[in-house]
Amino acid sequence: MAAPAAVAEARTRDAALDRIKTVVGPKGWIEGADAMRPYTEDWRGLYKGKARLVVKPATTEEVAGVVAICHEFGIPIVPQGGNTSLCGGSTPEDDGTAIILSLGRMHRVRNLDPANYTITVEAGCVLADVQNRAADADRYFPLSLAAEGSCMIGGNLSTNAGGTNVLKYGNARELVLGLEVVLPDGRIWNGLRGLRKDNTGYDLKQLFLGAEGTLGIITAAVLKLFPKPTDVRSAFCAVPDVASAVTLLGRARAESGDAVETFEFMPRLVVDLVLKHFPDTHDPIQTRYDQYVLLELVSTSSGESDLAAKLESILESAFEDGLVLDAAISQSEAQRQDFWKLRENASEAQKLEGASIKHDVSVPVSRIAEFYAAALKKVMAVDKTVRLVAFGHVGDGNLHYNLQAPEGSDGKAFLAQWERFNRVVHDTVVEMGGSISAEHGIGRLKREELAHYKDGVSLDLMRTVKAAIDPKGILNPGKVL
Repeated sequence: MAAPAAVAEARTRDAALDRIKTVVGPKGWIEGADAMRPYTEDWRGLYKGKARLVVKPATTEEVAGVVAICHEFGIPIVPQGGNTSLCGGSTPEDDGTAIILSLGRMHRVRNLDPANYTITVEAGCVLADVQNRAADADRYFPLSLAAEGSCMIGGNLSTNAGGTNVLKYGNARELVLGLEVVLPDGRIWNGLRGLRKDNTGYDLKQLFLGAEGTLGIITAAVLKLFPKPTDVRSAFCAVPDVASAVTLLGRARAESGDAVETFEFMPRLVVDLVLKHFPDTHDPIQTRYDQYVLLELVSTSSGESDLAAKLESILESAFEDGLVLDAAISQSEAQRQDFWKLRENASEAQKLEGASIKHDVSVPVSRIAEFYAAALKKVMAVDKTVRLVAFGHVGDGNLHYNLQAPEGSDGKAFLAQWERFNRVVHDTVVEMGGSISAEHGIGRLKREELAHYKDGVSLDLMRTVKAAIDPKGILNPGKVL
């Protein structure tokens, strides 16, 4: 027979959940393990949690009402957008005490101001939809990710997402002018200002950008827009090695007038895996090479663009100097998209291939080649059968230094070595002044790694901020710290 205290606690909890259901209405909640499964399991399949309830508020006021009740009763909240986190940042723990607060119903574009080059959107807006709305107004929102068809802007901002255009436009936090945030006690902070200059004290929005929902729930944002590109030219280039790729990047930036928007590195193994698992993809260059880069130039000039001539000139001189071995230049948008399929399907191809140990790391661009070789040497010393699948945004120093299980091997046995390989790769990153998380965040996956590598003063400051803003610790518990 249950103790009286336990019975009373259960009744109080059920009463709180009933109040939450009333706040969001009959269309605003889901319960039952099977119905909640799309929300309680992460994209990679690494984390499978439990929740009391999935709540789907439709307005900021409903979010605030739910959070206020959770604050009153000490109910943990896991904020969630498109549930595309690669670090378990939007997956609840398996104790089943939390509710998931899904922002997918909050998908309005509140304001589009072409003259101010801003768009104000709610957190549940899918990234691709934000891009399209900007394009309809002859403007450009440059944040671009492989998951842009399903990830949501609130999650992008909460994780400070990176993507393929960071080289030219910066990470997600650099694309934000203002935020609306529901605080852990249910209050609403309205910082939705489209100002590029505002020196009235602390820049409070920066507290919530990259905080992974541990300090507040982002419900809306004012985002920067840019002139819409009038011309885009792409080349898929074979390069002798990583060092040559970095040299090519510097030359392309200088000779194009810094028109390089994208510079993505891919080894042959990535191309092979994508070709294997995605039949509609094609090899742009018939001859096989060990390393490739996807280089893209953009122009926003309203006049006739000489971008094609610039790209050809850059590649011609690079070929003469041995920086490029071969190249295919896109002759149509369809061919350009064929290039991109090889890059954008890289992560999914790895998933289909089997077990892999992933490292989202960054080092100074000048040390990319050094890191690539040094980490590989150390990885091979641990296990010579590992397949290195290192690809990504060399233009901003970010490599997805992933280790694929040997073909036909035991995936579970390989994943059991995760911590061992982490130490090898992350030690090398830190030795070179880099970061163990370039763009995916910390979540649950890298929580202990952060504690291991982050300096004590930084960790103390982070804990102080968390305790001051969320003293009950109800927002996304167990993530980051």
